Amino acid sequence: MTRQHCVPMLVVDDANRAIPLAPITLAGSGTAVSEDDIQALIHAHPECLPIGEIDPMFANPAPICRELNTLAGPIDNFMVTPSGLPVLVECKLWRNPEGRREVVGQILDYAKELSRWSSSDLQREVSRRLKRDGNPLLDLVRAVDPSVDEVEFNDALTINLRRGRFLLLIVGDGIREGVEAIAEYLQVHAGLHFSLGLVEMPIYLLPDGRRLVAPRVLARTEVITRNVVAAPDGYRVDDEAPEETDAEVDPERVALADAQQTFWAEFLTGLKLDDPEQPIPKPARLGSLGFMMPAPSGSSWITVYRNMRRNEVGVFLSSHRNTAGDYAMHAVADDGDAVLKELGGTAKFAPSRDGRAQVGDSIATGSLENPDVRKAAFAWLAERVNTFVNVLRPRVRSAVADYQERRQT
Repeated sequence: MTRQHCVPMLVVDDANRAIPLAPITLAGSGTAVSEDDIQALIHAHPECLPIGEIDPMFANPAPICRELNTLAGPIDNFMVTPSGLPVLVECKLWRNPEGRREVVGQILDYAKELSRWSSSDLQREVSRRLKRDGNPLLDLVRAVDPSVDEVEFNDALTINLRRGRFLLLIVGDGIREGVEAIAEYLQVHAGLHFSLGLVEMPIYLLPDGRRLVAPRVLARTEVITRNVVAAPDGYRVDDEAPEETDAEVDPERVALADAQQTFWAEFLTGLKLDDPEQPIPKPARLGSLGFMMPAPSGSSWITVYRNMRRNEVGVFLSSHRNTAGDYAMHAVADDGDAVLKELGGTAKFAPSRDGRAQVGDSIATGSLENPDVRKAAFAWLAERVNTFVNVLRPRVRSAVADYQERRQT
């Protein structure tokens, strides 16, 4: 969707004399607004959100509460439609790139947490938040649509929660996130059937001191590629391995998985990347991490691994075969000399398991249980990951654009 950068003009007379409206500074002055102000505006006037443009199924939701508590943190604004479809809103003053990355992951975490709730869980938490007895959730929905049947509403709400059928809205003052970066976050939450929209909500000062709010949709899931996995009723798709029963527990495997997760958690804690749009994976209970590249359907990523048997750590570019990511991987190989020069270190191209040229780098570390060795390995990995992201991310993005143009011709 094309961004709008025009300054609104207030026409003051028949001669078409006009006054350009000044945007209100968000925080930092007497006329400033804050995230709390945006939350309050949305709660009082949910119609200010262009929900119909994003997903008409979620139109006309009832505002339920602000700061709804979940284990993943408080949801800024929570609403639900009379048909039992939840709407989650996260408000953000879009000041820095790191904040952009964090808020997307944050609202997805809220959605994942809510997918584990039932309508009874939601009713309980809403009652606690509003400090009201009875069923304030149903009361507030009926204030919008008095014809709502309690049993049908609760059944629909439970099903929608379990399936992750939500509308997620990120509302900010000046969003600058690229659609392709948002798509990378969605790949790791494919089990939820959500719609997502980015809404910019600039606020302008009128000559008489009143304020003009001009919401506009910047992106929505209609133009963002993502995977959806449908699960039968009674089942849920998780992004983590299921817990094993006592009869299946292998103490050695559990200890190894715990050690791997600890290792990656320590590594990620100290990792600093130059690229503010690069998604950071969560600590895995496996021997590797995947840093998603800007390719559709999660088809390209940088693998960061630890080989405990060989006491080795490394990094290499990966992709699924016969995809845009695979095309990008070949494009990187075709420009191999320039790529290796930019990557520096001991990076090289080597055949992957299926024979494709794959760029990577690795070092033998010695025992990673030794604190000094571990620290040195983390430092090497951090530099390599940052460099690989800086060099390969723009190349993958460019190659993907070329791939998509070729498919359209």
